[in-house]
Amino acid sequence: MTSPSTRLLNSPATESTTQAKSGGCGCDSTSSATVERDEKLQERIAKHPCYSEDAHHHYARMHVAVAPACNIQCNYCNRKYDCANESRPGVVSELLTPEQAAHKALVIGGKIPQMTVVGIAGPGDPLANPEKTFRTFELIAEQAPDIKLCLSTNGLMLPDYIDRIKQLNIDHVTITINMVDPEIGAKIYPWVHYRRKRYKGIEGARILHERQMEGLQALKDADILCKVNSVMIPGINDHHLVEVNRVIREKGAFLHNIMPLISAPEHGTHFGLTGQRGPTPKELKEVQDNCSGNMKMMRHCRQCRADAVGLLGEDRSQEFSKEKFLEMTPEYDMEKRQEVHDGIEKFKEELKVAKDKALAGKKFANSPKVLVAVATKGGGLVNQHFGHAKEFQIYEVGGDEVRFVSHRKIDQYCQGGYGEEASFEHIMKAIADCKAVLVSKIGNCPQEKLQEAGIQTIEAYDVIEKVALEFYEQYIKELENRE
Repeated sequence: MTSPSTRLLNSPATESTTQAKSGGCGCDSTSSATVERDEKLQERIAKHPCYSEDAHHHYARMHVAVAPACNIQCNYCNRKYDCANESRPGVVSELLTPEQAAHKALVIGGKIPQMTVVGIAGPGDPLANPEKTFRTFELIAEQAPDIKLCLSTNGLMLPDYIDRIKQLNIDHVTITINMVDPEIGAKIYPWVHYRRKRYKGIEGARILHERQMEGLQALKDADILCKVNSVMIPGINDHHLVEVNRVIREKGAFLHNIMPLISAPEHGTHFGLTGQRGPTPKELKEVQDNCSGNMKMMRHCRQCRADAVGLLGEDRSQEFSKEKFLEMTPEYDMEKRQEVHDGIEKFKEELKVAKDKALAGKKFANSPKVLVAVATKGGGLVNQHFGHAKEFQIYEVGGDEVRFVSHRKIDQYCQGGYGEEASFEHIMKAIADCKAVLVSKIGNCPQEKLQEAGIQTIEAYDVIEKVALEFYEQYIKELENRE
């Protein structure tokens, strides 16, 4: 992953960035204190690809798998350590010691200078393995102080470790909170192991809920940023998540990530084996939209493995297996890393100018909003071949706005002539509600099939918002001509 070249943007897009910078949100009633607080928050999340939608186009993360034990059982979880092709939370190929994890972080920090965050997210719960978790963070902080440290937890033991988290300058903590009603929690968690005793049903869910609320409040008091993950489970907590959203906002969470249940039978989870379905993209978006007016929603989550490496949407963990990275000598140079980051920030400023230029003057009064699917390798650009995409980023276009709303995983179309029909079927299901696909290139065969299905294909190599608006303008003209 090399830093994006500013030459990707055409000359009109690289004019002075001064005009692109604004002093706040554009709302006259916003107080200066609120603006200052928001600016400080943006500084803290600017290079965190999970906490910032903008950063996820440019910066990478890695998870180190040092925490195998867990203290609760979730009906959607089955931890496996040996399946390299699965991409879901709780799955890793290899467990590491803290020393191995720190070595891996230094190796990857040198090889992938865009990597700005090291997180511990399992495969169990980091705070059910506190010695290994905190020792790993200590070693990384000593040798790579420019890397952000991040922790994901179910929250059961969080109140006990707030001081230690603060001491280690772990500035970002994610809690998975699926309910604020223990009766609903009992349908998600068969048991909770707390203070050397196992609690089942509503009793266990109540303990978990109380500890999560206590931990969330403690993070707020300690000025540690908190993101909350919630798994959307149709028929169990889907209608309840609006209440979860309200409560966590009051307790101090600043970002809510509502993600879909993964429940394929082959994963061996309770929900998978009992036939509990996950939400459709439409159902997920509806719940996210219902909660978005209350607090900021995260829509770019990839539900990463506990040993993921690279940009969100890609996984380079197999390039850095234990056998490989232990033989590598770290080449961790903070000055070189900073040079790469400076280049990314310069590119982002130019990208913002290009976006603002594309949006300026674009007004389509009372025009319908539509979805477009984008093939991208990152950088905020349409820059990937249709046949190479393993996911599409979905943008909602309407009026004078282009808004990222989700990503959808797909089967890669180009597979050397094998399985392309089945792959295309899967792709069509994923993007059936989209009006266009934006790609750098596409073959004649899939292009014809998409056109037959009423989905336009746009070939371009440019800023996503610019390409999306150009398509939309033409789309509206065609609608008007039909009328």
